[in-house]
Amino acid sequence: MFRIVEARFLAPEVKLFRIEAPRIARKRLPGQFVILRVHDHGERIPLTLADSDPAAGTITLVVQGVGRSTRLLNALEAGDTIPDVVGPLGKPSVIEKVKTVVVIGGGLGTAIAYPTAKAFHEAGSHVISIIGGRSRAYVILEDEVRAVSDRVIVTTDDGSAGAKGFVTERLAEVIQSDPRPDLVLAIGPIPMMRAVAEVTRPVGIATVVSLNPIMVDGTGMCGGCRVIVDGKPRFACVDGPEFDAHQVDFQILTQRNAMYRAQEKTALESPPPAAASTAEVPAGSPGEPHDCRMVRAIPELDGVWRTCPTPPTAPVSGS
Repeated sequence: MFRIVEARFLAPEVKLFRIEAPRIARKRLPGQFVILRVHDHGERIPLTLADSDPAAGTITLVVQGVGRSTRLLNALEAGDTIPDVVGPLGKPSVIEKVKTVVVIGGGLGTAIAYPTAKAFHEAGSHVISIIGGRSRAYVILEDEVRAVSDRVIVTTDDGSAGAKGFVTERLAEVIQSDPRPDLVLAIGPIPMMRAVAEVTRPVGIATVVSLNPIMVDGTGMCGGCRVIVDGKPRFACVDGPEFDAHQVDFQILTQRNAMYRAQEKTALESPPPAAASTAEVPAGSPGEPHDCRMVRAIPELDGVWRTCPTPPTAPVSGS
């Protein structure tokens, strides 16, 4: 079990978690991710590591509640536990000192871009960060990004914070300035990353994007996270998640990510959760019975867990 030590919302449906996972915290590098399950019958959710604290033995994740599983995860609070957290997975970001790097985070992508911006800053690069959101409420981790950037540009679709417009407009302005960036890293919605690639392509600026396709095992065995890069199949979990933006086939990526849209919609529209079972804990089960958010959210777990044991007072570490 992995104990949550901090849980707070950064924006509507976007929640930050600090989780005790000392082995992962010691090994994690910028750009890597973990896969977790909220319960024993849950789907595997890939989440990029936003930060880690090896001394405290914690990792930081930022989760957007989009589907049933991520919304269930966002129902958890400090003191709750997560049964499975596996990682770190994926190749870390390639961090080399460059004169000027532009790091772009769109919405939740800011949480993923932040550790890479921090790494480039520590390597001695001049870091320009462009972070955006639909409105002021969706601009996250601004203070953290400012602490590791030489310049920060904030954009919102409605103009409620920073400049009104899209991150690509601000990027185009930065490209025209002196000095011109040597490298651009973009993380966010697929349309945004694709648009960034088309801004930098004509001027030949190296551009990297971090992809988060549908993923199952995280080891390259299932093939679920297959992407096409430079006309060849690659697996985001082991060959990425970062790739040359100018070589990514964004059209196929978009199509594959939409494969289970109908099933996701059905899950979200399922009937409201039933009340948790009040059955007694079977003999030998740890802890005392209490109302369990898991069973309220997923009624089919009732009879599998019966009641949810009280979390142990001492966390069990592992990766």
